[in-house]
Amino acid sequence: MADIRELAARHPRYGYRRVRVLLGRLGWKLSLGKMLRIWRREGLRVPQKRRKRRRLGHSGNSCTRRAAERPNHVWTYDFVMDRTADGRRVKILAVVDEYTRECLCLHAARNITARDVVDELAKIVIERGVPEHIRSDNGPEFVAAEVRRWLGGIDAAPLFIEPGSPWQNAYIESFNGKLADELLDIEVFTTLAEARYLADRFRHEYNTTRPHSSLGDLTPAAFAAGWAASGLATLGLQPPTPGTEHHGLQPQAAAAPRTHRLS
Repeated sequence: MADIRELAARHPRYGYRRVRVLLGRLGWKLSLGKMLRIWRREGLRVPQKRRKRRRLGHSGNSCTRRAAERPNHVWTYDFVMDRTADGRRVKILAVVDEYTRECLCLHAARNITARDVVDELAKIVIERGVPEHIRSDNGPEFVAAEVRRWLGGIDAAPLFIEPGSPWQNAYIESFNGKLADELLDIEVFTTLAEARYLADRFRHEYNTTRPHSSLGDLTPAAFAAGWAASGLATLGLQPPTPGTEHHGLQPQAAAAPRTHRLS
């Protein structure tokens, strides 16, 4: 029986006939009828085939076709993996505002569920308000019904990129590369607490100290503050290209304030 159970577990798509053949190679001689009786008595069966799942997302949700036009217009998020010195996994949730390039969250934990994703997003929404869109790949934590239901409740539309196309979510991929190059590849985390402390310090320095070339060498925080201070957000005007003077601006309809309950 131990051999039967082991063979059935190793080959879940094999029925009792094929398992009987493999059993014979191990020296067990059973008639087909006896094999069937044992198979049924032990409750063994070939699992029902699952219907293939169609992945969410398409190229129309890429960062080039649905580009951010203002702060809180499009957020993007993803996971980065690392390990502590004892070999245990550290999973890091990164959230970035695509327009200002600010890192809004860098949450490290051993495991992060869909509920944890919702909790971290709620903290950001309390501080910054509701985004119009949030872009991601098709990771199970992002396509989970709980996350999608919560986003629908605050009127934030998810943008799922085409499966296997990370370049369609280029802003978070760029951030992940900087995170790896400037923190994960040079620091050994002895504990989870240390990983959280260093991740938080990196987020603060990234937002307030590190020059960002695509923002005219401003920091993300300085760019966001300048955009707000210029009155563009209030007037509904498009901001200038980073590094240029504030002239030639064209008015657009100002967006209504977005306030929603979080649950």
